[in-house]
Amino acid sequence: MRDWWDWLWGALALMLVLEGLLPFFSPRAWRQVFERATRLSDGQLRFIGLSSMLAGVLLLVLWR
Repeated sequence: MRDWWDWLWGALALMLVLEGLLPFFSPRAWRQVFERATRLSDGQLRFIGLSSMLAGVLLLVLWR
């Protein structure tokens, strides 16, 4: 069980590093992307979230 938690914490840490790349290297572009995202409808945001989750699951399945 400990090994599973190690993988989970590692994945979370990697996600935070990747999420921080755009605002660190290009804050203006990140702000523009964020402003566009606030104009999306709830349905569009849910679709993006679902697509992101499915892509993540697919990558995990392919990796494992």
